[in-house]
Amino acid sequence: MENCIFCKIIRGEIPSVKVYEDDDMVIINDIAPQAKKHYLLLPKKHYANIIEMSEEDAVTLGRCLKKLSTLVDKLGLENGFRLVSNKGEDAFQTVQHLHVHILGGEKLGEKMCSFDANILDN
Repeated sequence: MENCIFCKIIRGEIPSVKVYEDDDMVIINDIAPQAKKHYLLLPKKHYANIIEMSEEDAVTLGRCLKKLSTLVDKLGLENGFRLVSNKGEDAFQTVQHLHVHILGGEKLGEKMCSFDANILDN
């Protein structure tokens, strides 16, 4: 996509700190880290989210995730990591290009969400 920020990063039009790249993906440092180590795995092919990917895209994403398993030491994730992929407004997906957050480098919290649970009582 011409105006997609992640496509521009993948094409090298916007600078980023790339920590890994191959034919299928780029892994970059997140610019607003939520953990000591916070990366974004960006498939090079553009599709908005997991719902929109084809079966071929799913195979490629699987290959990307398998490759990630070989990079844990290089990325400083040897003690564990969390993968998050947001889909849609309710999940706060802000860029419409499938991407996977890779968080680790420290003990992460038990809870996966950050919303205020008190709003459920109202």
